[in-house]
Amino acid sequence: MNKLSIITKGLIKENPVLVLLLGTCPTLAVTTMAVNGIGMGVAATLVLVGSNFAISLLKKVIPDKVRIPCYIVIIAGFVTIIQMLVKAYTPDIDKALGIFLPLIVVNCIILGRAEMFASKNSVVDSVLDGLGMGLGFTLALFLMASIREIVGSGSWMGIKLMADTTISIFTLAPGGFFVFGCLIALVNKMTSGKAIKKKEFGCEGCPNASACGKAAKGEC
Repeated sequence: MNKLSIITKGLIKENPVLVLLLGTCPTLAVTTMAVNGIGMGVAATLVLVGSNFAISLLKKVIPDKVRIPCYIVIIAGFVTIIQMLVKAYTPDIDKALGIFLPLIVVNCIILGRAEMFASKNSVVDSVLDGLGMGLGFTLALFLMASIREIVGSGSWMGIKLMADTTISIFTLAPGGFFVFGCLIALVNKMTSGKAIKKKEFGCEGCPNASACGKAAKGEC
């Protein structure tokens, strides 16, 4: 896999939100405004890049039996740094993201890339993978938030566009699920349902594989 494909695979082929269906909680929760989507995406991207870098660098010294706790500690360290920076320089974004900013620690995208990629590849490739997945995550959040904000609030990036033609349900949970489903359908249509093959993203490397019934039966 060349360097360019490592970065670009997260945009469509292995988009963490619209293809792998990871990180759906923050995706649905913070995408009522486009600026919030960008804020969450950038924060998650920085954590992805930093944690992938550190885990790839330390992969040979982290004992296999305690690798998941070690990964979580590393991820938590980067999340803490990002959270402090957001609080200091963009308090409005910090208030808007709320609990979902510190919850990046348990975002399955971060831990998944650490286990499936950073722990098995070089530092440079791991950083590129984190950047690509982060960009894909940010793009998905930005698209979803833009649609919901324009249709639901009549504004975009805080700029008022429409006054009396809004559909307020798009700012609520049902509207979020509707837009989410439409974007997933759009990606499936664009890729003819072949954005990622099953064999490319199986149970191998999953931190929960040992406790999964399907993995034990060989059904995944």
